[in-house]
Amino acid sequence: MTSDSPATRKITIEFDDKTTRMFMVASIGWGVVAMLVGVLIAFQLNFWQMNGHYFEAVTRFLNETLKLSFIPVFDVDGIQYLTFGRLRPLHTNAAIFAFVGNMMFAGIYYSTQRLCLTRMFSDTLSKIHFWGWQLIIVFAAITLPAGLTRGKEYAELIWPINLMVVVIWVIFALNFFLTLKIRREKSLYVALWFYIATIITVAMLYIVNHLQIPTSLTHAYPVFAGVQDALVQWWYGHNAVAFFLTTPILGIMYYFLPKAAGRPVYSYRLSIVHFWSLVFIYIWAGPHHLLNTALPQWLQMLGVFFSLMLWAPSWGGMLNGLLTLRGAWDKLRTDPVIKFFVVGITFYGMSTFEGPLLSIRSVSALAHYTDWIIGHVHSGTLGWNGFMAAGMFYWLAPKLWGKKLWSTNLANMHFWIGLIGILLYVASLWFAGIIQGLMLNETDPTGTRVVNEFVQTVDKISLLMLARAIGGTFYLVGFLLLVINIWKTARSGAPVNETREVVEDPSMKKDSMTWKAAFTNEPIALTFWGLFFAILWFFLPPGANHMALLVTLGFTAYAVYQFKRNTQSWSDWYDKLSENYLPFSVLVLIAVILGGAIQIIPTVTVNRAINVEDRLQSVYTPLELAGRDIYVSEGCYNCHSQMIRTLVPDVLRYGDYSRLGESIYDHPFQWGSKRTGPDLAREGGKRSDSWHYLHMRNPRMNQGSRMPAYPWLFHKETKFKDLPGKIAVQQRLGVPFPIMTPEEIEQHAREQALEIATGLVAEQVKIEVPKGEKEPTNETEARDHLAGKEVIALISYLQKLGSFEEVAPDDTPEKIEPRIFKPGIPDNQRVRAPSAPAVTSTPDKESTLATQP
Repeated sequence: MTSDSPATRKITIEFDDKTTRMFMVASIGWGVVAMLVGVLIAFQLNFWQMNGHYFEAVTRFLNETLKLSFIPVFDVDGIQYLTFGRLRPLHTNAAIFAFVGNMMFAGIYYSTQRLCLTRMFSDTLSKIHFWGWQLIIVFAAITLPAGLTRGKEYAELIWPINLMVVVIWVIFALNFFLTLKIRREKSLYVALWFYIATIITVAMLYIVNHLQIPTSLTHAYPVFAGVQDALVQWWYGHNAVAFFLTTPILGIMYYFLPKAAGRPVYSYRLSIVHFWSLVFIYIWAGPHHLLNTALPQWLQMLGVFFSLMLWAPSWGGMLNGLLTLRGAWDKLRTDPVIKFFVVGITFYGMSTFEGPLLSIRSVSALAHYTDWIIGHVHSGTLGWNGFMAAGMFYWLAPKLWGKKLWSTNLANMHFWIGLIGILLYVASLWFAGIIQGLMLNETDPTGTRVVNEFVQTVDKISLLMLARAIGGTFYLVGFLLLVINIWKTARSGAPVNETREVVEDPSMKKDSMTWKAAFTNEPIALTFWGLFFAILWFFLPPGANHMALLVTLGFTAYAVYQFKRNTQSWSDWYDKLSENYLPFSVLVLIAVILGGAIQIIPTVTVNRAINVEDRLQSVYTPLELAGRDIYVSEGCYNCHSQMIRTLVPDVLRYGDYSRLGESIYDHPFQWGSKRTGPDLAREGGKRSDSWHYLHMRNPRMNQGSRMPAYPWLFHKETKFKDLPGKIAVQQRLGVPFPIMTPEEIEQHAREQALEIATGLVAEQVKIEVPKGEKEPTNETEARDHLAGKEVIALISYLQKLGSFEEVAPDDTPEKIEPRIFKPGIPDNQRVRAPSAPAVTSTPDKESTLATQP
């Protein structure tokens, strides 16, 4: 129907570009913060003094020598907020949720209104979304350096902030879907498909991974533990990358790249294949983060299989983006926007090639726990997300402020400095990871001893780590040029909201597809049965699974035949589906739920005491539980793993490989993803209490260590009063703590702490006393002073690591009862688990094995 028809009318609409401007400015501001923190922690890995100690020296000089009393001194209690373990979660959360998150929202709000030819449904919801998201980021910036964390990567925020995230995300989703409902454009454009997948999948991932039971306003335990918690975490962690850092940016690519190039998308059909294959396959690939661990073998193979399949859709999307520039490549020479987009898409292709490569078991054995993984992550975040963000910001600024970009030359300079920075960053970590992996896996000719100590590998890659920090600094400098350019552009112009005349056709039929038409058709039926038998292929026993595979291949061949035979009818069905946002969204939800459910539900039965191989984890005492919470709070999981893989070098270096049952009561799991220091899974009993005490005070007792000192642990009091509430929650989660009164719990914790303190005093360790407090005058006072400190609780936890109970393979569930502690009995009188196998890496393990760089 033409615009001249009596049933149609022309109207002028004003888009809400103010929200886009606010999100864009917020993204730039938080991006600077994220990158500044990233550069700081990169240098901390080279110079341990930068974990707050330099700040203490500088502020003390300014305050006391130069008499600048308004500058506070970062003393022992102040530098705790500046350690790597606390700042690394701040960096990752700021980069993902503050920088990329705000950039994503800016792109979605701008493009959705134009693709739907309508203003966002509610300005009020847009404002609540913006200010609520910024408040979440501020709370994260306060709580994470304070040590308030859940101890799970990319999911560290405490439960009150988690609730805020859910509420704000629902508000965003409501505003988005109601905008789709009132749209004036019949069909949903490709970019909107990716936005729909982002909103639905992130909500599902976030809610499931953040299921927890609070013990206080700032602390909670996740409902999952051990292997199940590991699987849920990396189902979330991998797909947070997929559906927060990838799918929305792909949607932005599909909108902004054609606009900048002045060319249509290369292939609509390829975009369909790209979207649905990516959405379905990505959700299955999380287990590849847990290869060679205690995760059941079938889940590991599932992750590898689907990770390798990701090559096809990922590169299909990259090629669709790059080929969109056909006929417009000349703009690459002069237009910085095109430069940033092309390099960003190229990094997307590189990262999505590298990801499946790293999921191959032999490659993972070399690369996992090394800096190669860090380089891979940053090539995606800084190369793909960062360059796409810069290109989008440079394209948007003239339109949002009604003025030409202040300096094209400055934007080009940003491009080259940023490109040099990210290439130096990523390349140095590739080399560092490969070198360290090879050195750690190297054994002598007999294959019975590892050749290199952990600290030797860290010394070997120290220059590469410095190059990494320099590369990050270059990238930050380039981004600061963007800040100047956008600020100057905004200052020279004025905020502008685009107005556009559109044709409104009340007779336009959209969202009219029935649910029956959407779901009872040949494409859906063939997809369902093909997936059904493919899933049976994974679960059926040998023989039957081969039959399921043959049936799957048969359905696949038949589907291809039917598609070629009925291409037009299949195409018509999809065109109709893309005109109906609700059935489309439901199909997306089904696609992502399927992969998650098939992975996670079986582990509910696996992660029980009956399925523990031959070992069952010993339950923590109250003091050990307090020490574990301190370990998590200090971010030790960022540098240390607690998972000895089923690899010969791991076993030779750290002891017998970890079993599924050895972390069955760990809420949260602490398997880790990066070894900046050695694995601690069998640390208990290897060294004396005094060794741990001195090591926490001065890690330089191990030459070459990059680990910061933790002097505040010698001053801060252990929160004994919180233990009854924490143990009550653990009992609700199935941890077999004995029934005890709050008084008995506290008494047991204090008795164990006194026992450890007594031993330390007998060895005449130096007692740390905060300034202004009275020095102990005798052994009793020294013991009582020391027993209440956090360092004692942490020592008790470290000495428990690797403790387990032997379980016979034919034991019934009734027989599998852990020999847990009894109230009032000192720890040294309890029945201890068998000690871990001796490590054969060096005869001088006391001085070098646990070196924590």
